[in-house]
Amino acid sequence: MVKDNNGQYEIGGIGIASLVEKYGSPLYIYDTAIIRRQYERLIKAFENTRLDIHYACKALNNINIMRYICGLGAGLDAVSIQEVQLGFKAGFDPKRIIYTSNSVSVLEYEQAIETGVHVNIDNLYVLKQIGDKYGDSVPVSIRINPHIMGGGHLKISTGHADSKFGISRHRIPDILEIVKTCGMKVSGLHMHTGSDILDIDVFLKGAEVMFDVARHFPNLQFLDFGSGFKVPYKPDDYATDIELLGSLLTQRFNDFCKEYGKELTLKFEPGKFLVSQAGYLAAKVNVMKQTASTVFASVDTGLNHLIRPMFYDAYHHIINASNPNGTPHVYTVAGYICETDTFAKDREISEITVGDILVFQNAGAYGMTMASNYNARPRPAEVMLRDGKDYLIRKRETLDDLLRNQVDIA
Repeated sequence: MVKDNNGQYEIGGIGIASLVEKYGSPLYIYDTAIIRRQYERLIKAFENTRLDIHYACKALNNINIMRYICGLGAGLDAVSIQEVQLGFKAGFDPKRIIYTSNSVSVLEYEQAIETGVHVNIDNLYVLKQIGDKYGDSVPVSIRINPHIMGGGHLKISTGHADSKFGISRHRIPDILEIVKTCGMKVSGLHMHTGSDILDIDVFLKGAEVMFDVARHFPNLQFLDFGSGFKVPYKPDDYATDIELLGSLLTQRFNDFCKEYGKELTLKFEPGKFLVSQAGYLAAKVNVMKQTASTVFASVDTGLNHLIRPMFYDAYHHIINASNPNGTPHVYTVAGYICETDTFAKDREISEITVGDILVFQNAGAYGMTMASNYNARPRPAEVMLRDGKDYLIRKRETLDDLLRNQVDIA
């Protein structure tokens, strides 16, 4: 998001005010140029090894965005059979889709296998059931819990000892027993320690765990390190040093491949890294309200459209697109939901008046995919910007959409 020659904010070369005027408010806006930039940055950082990127579509699953990322050359990371089906709609080849679910029935794993995608198994029970049924006819990968605490919040830390994700690194003998008994083909190993990881040592420590486990499996094709790269949320915020990580991990990975005796593929499954900074949520100010100690700017959106600030205590930078050069004042930005849905408390923002457009940055990941119809509010429209043009990629919901699957028995 930059200012044009007149000092007005624009995204992808298109003014924010004109987008809101055309499509209404609240509005999700996605700039594909930023997605491409992030993808190419990752490719370049790991250019000295065999790299394969699979987009974690749980971050943003509009099929137009998924199709765009597929066109860049990425595969897909799907965590449900429905995401697998969305992947097919978006044009992903089954061979380029990895299904990594948790806490689902064996039946769903079987459904995924029947579609031709690669399944990644994260518990011993399912591993045994799949092994008994398919034997060596279906290659699988195994998700390892490395017992490493990583991530910017406990709710997004997935690799620690008490996490529900993955099979403990200490259960390798049990894994090997099942694999041997069932004659299974294990073609890959996977781990994911969490999200918003700033310290690259977390990735490097996790890599050593993976290498230790990999030595037990002689026929691997790939090692999948998940993702979790931190992106900047605040001005001058810290972020994962992808270039340094690429340099260090590539060298160590290549050394391990020599020890292992074959060239393996290094996989990553970025979601937030690709789409977070590409997304914006624009909302209009409905009400200005002053209490004894707080000035509220209340907008026409809420936790039903962007729950991350309330659920993860996440920071999203907010700008006043209607008054970009105004004098900063301190505001608490709140939503219109019948809950305490505070987006920002005591935040300096250019002077706000009723009708102004506020824009929440870094809204591309886990914004719309975690949206709901709480308070019977419709979900926003989504717009994709590509090559200087804007495209409506999801219509704004109406009351008919809220009633569509209800059954009236009156």
